[in-house]
Amino acid sequence: MKGFLIDPVARTVTPVEIEGGIDGVRELIGFPTVDSDEIDETGDRLFFDEACFIRSTPGSPRFRVDNLAPVAGRGVVVGSSAQGKELAGVAIGLEALRRRVTFS
Repeated sequence: MKGFLIDPVARTVTPVEIEGGIDGVRELIGFPTVDSDEIDETGDRLFFDEACFIRSTPGSPRFRVDNLAPVAGRGVVVGSSAQGKELAGVAIGLEALRRRVTFS
């Protein structure tokens, strides 16, 4: 399924093909425990390391989508239904998402 990887170190938002459902998302993020927040009414969700704030070091790069809390580490945006329990291809386009992501 199609998704987007957000990397605050490289300051990039890139398209990715996700295989294996949530396990594929975990692999891209790099940690086994993930959480998510809905980013729009289409069901697109931002998945991130559940313990990203505990693992981060002072001054480590972060990103945020719109007004969501800043995230340390990589994030994955993918479509979903059933409040994130069933994953699907992302609905938002690459350029639209890039305009909504800020890096710090």
